[in-house]
Amino acid sequence: MPVYQLNINGQIRDVDAPEDMPLLWVLRDILKLTGTKYGCGVGQCRACTVHVDGDPIFSCQLRVSALGSSEIVTIEGLPAEQKEQLVAAWEAEDVPQCGYCQPGQIMSAAALLARNPLPTDADIDTAMSPNLCRCGTYVRIRKAIHRAAEGTP
Repeated sequence: MPVYQLNINGQIRDVDAPEDMPLLWVLRDILKLTGTKYGCGVGQCRACTVHVDGDPIFSCQLRVSALGSSEIVTIEGLPAEQKEQLVAAWEAEDVPQCGYCQPGQIMSAAALLARNPLPTDADIDTAMSPNLCRCGTYVRIRKAIHRAAEGTP
């Protein structure tokens, strides 16, 4: 089995994995970074969203062999201030219901705010539309992103 050197959350990690193993399973099963969730396994729900070179990517369909020297950030590796701001906004707007999709939602929101610090409703809807929430808290998610963008807890 090949050994890959992956840059995950700012650390180079050696990973012994089959070349076709999805990044999601490398993170969860090999590296024990379980904040990234398995939702559908076919790239439709985005519960497994991580950042790859700053872009929100669903990790269930990304092979470990395709990563090369990419910088990978999981929810565990988000900068503390950014993560705290988003989590506080999520809580203030009562976004979490079952909570299962929330890591993927927060990772997509963090990528959006990094690119566009003051997004409109349309910007938010476009950026967040690939992320599915089984509980239907989309309006609350939009409000939480606005709250995080404004810096109000």
